[in-house]
Amino acid sequence: MTLRALRRAVAGALVCAPLLPSALAAQPLKPTLIVQITIDQLRPDYLDKWAPQFTGGFRRFLTQGAFFPETFHDHATTETAPGHATLWSGRIPANNGIVINDLGVSDAQAPLLLGRGGGASPWRFRGSALFDWIRSRDQFSRARSVSRKDRGAILPLGKAKQQVYWYGLDGRFTTSRYYGDTLPTWVQQFNAREQAATYLGQTWNPLLPASAYPERDSVAYEHEGKDIAFPHTLGTDRRRGLDSLTAFPWMDDLTVDMALAGVQAMELGKGPTTDVLAVSLSTTDAIGHGWGPDSKELHDQVLRVDRVLGRLIDSLYTLRDSTRIVFALGSDHGVTPYPEAAFPGTDPNRGRVDVRPVIDAVRSALVAGGLETDALEYQDRMLMVDRDRFAAKGINADSVVERVRTALLTLPGMAQVYRVRDLPTLAARGDKVARRWMHSLPADMNVALTVVFKPGYYVATTRSATHGMPYDLDAKIPVLFLGPGIKAGRYPAPIRSVDVAPTLAALAQVVPIERIDGRVLTQVLTTPPRPARPAAKAANRGVRR
Repeated sequence: MTLRALRRAVAGALVCAPLLPSALAAQPLKPTLIVQITIDQLRPDYLDKWAPQFTGGFRRFLTQGAFFPETFHDHATTETAPGHATLWSGRIPANNGIVINDLGVSDAQAPLLLGRGGGASPWRFRGSALFDWIRSRDQFSRARSVSRKDRGAILPLGKAKQQVYWYGLDGRFTTSRYYGDTLPTWVQQFNAREQAATYLGQTWNPLLPASAYPERDSVAYEHEGKDIAFPHTLGTDRRRGLDSLTAFPWMDDLTVDMALAGVQAMELGKGPTTDVLAVSLSTTDAIGHGWGPDSKELHDQVLRVDRVLGRLIDSLYTLRDSTRIVFALGSDHGVTPYPEAAFPGTDPNRGRVDVRPVIDAVRSALVAGGLETDALEYQDRMLMVDRDRFAAKGINADSVVERVRTALLTLPGMAQVYRVRDLPTLAARGDKVARRWMHSLPADMNVALTVVFKPGYYVATTRSATHGMPYDLDAKIPVLFLGPGIKAGRYPAPIRSVDVAPTLAALAQVVPIERIDGRVLTQVLTTPPRPARPAAKAANRGVRR
């Protein structure tokens, strides 16, 4: 008998030992499997708008689970990497270190084992995530995470070196050397099936009759003006087709198949420990970017997500004890419609802000004064300044920053340019956007200014529908829970995305191992959480930055 099998037998005997009714009421069985589901770019209004058409997972969540339609990411950089990191760590980007996608998981020192793409690891992630809290209580707990995107697979587990896989753009799932030097046999066998290649040449048609979709199917500005109407066919060229699969609904099916294969191979959720399965479905993001949130394509994709979620839930209920599985579903961000949908006219640049002339002019002047170009950088609406290098050349950094701010504020479509040093004061006065920017920036990040466009405006170079702004369209997400210990219902009071992880921790009967920013959503629990140990009380206080 293996050590794990022996431990299961002993723990199973303990679980089956008779308990007094009062003890049973006070100590509900903890879940043996927590399923963390992230739907990339899912807005809560989709769930209300299309609820009558759901038949699968969303229907189950909405009718049997708990729905928080007013959930907000309380940070300004509403992108995939910070959204995943925040949702499952209970900590804002200022504290978990994941600020933007470009400063997310890329890591040249952790090359891929196979597939195309750069190396990746959680080396920038700071602190702990939900799985760390679970494993700190039980070293035998295990986790598995899968996604189409590397950041969608990596960040839900923080730094944990568990089994983490993502799509390698060549039909196979891969990982990096951060997690191991070889792929397990079961992953090799899954890849050998070449399931991704079976989708080459297939056509994506709507699931329902045309009358079920009120959206127009031919909108000139969607998808960069190409392939704007159904049907959409995945090419037969192997290299291009396997890469393009990421923007077709079948990518989610492939991801769920990979997740279920891992559950069986790793025996996740068999008990008595609490294991974690993290599944991030990314296709809604790809289709939302390509055709926009008001498109027929996006409508059909959400219906397909409903069905693939239903298959995931039904399969897990078949494989494991359904009374010991807890599901939590959230999103990393929302999305803002194309400017063409919000601003009248025919100018292709309407609704867009071009900061490049301002930044380029200032940098050229600095170079002429002997300063290296990277001493002042602009990235994702943040102006970063290396003050030591400014000082070494005798240049007053504050004067340059103020000059940049003044010039940016004159641009059409510009709402605000915040001095980072002013953010705490403005946040204390009730400025929600300032607070979200403050929550995005670690103290050691050399950001001097943050830029905010007016609602609905995009970066000038962006031609696909997008997100990333601190407004509610990008920051608002749905959060849903399903399973034992959850009070079903709709909860309209606003919550924050950082509240999801501590709530799951309470269900797993563990506490965070560090100070976090979220709180337990006691209103959704059938049994109040057990009192925390003295050391854990500090961990639960939460940061209100």
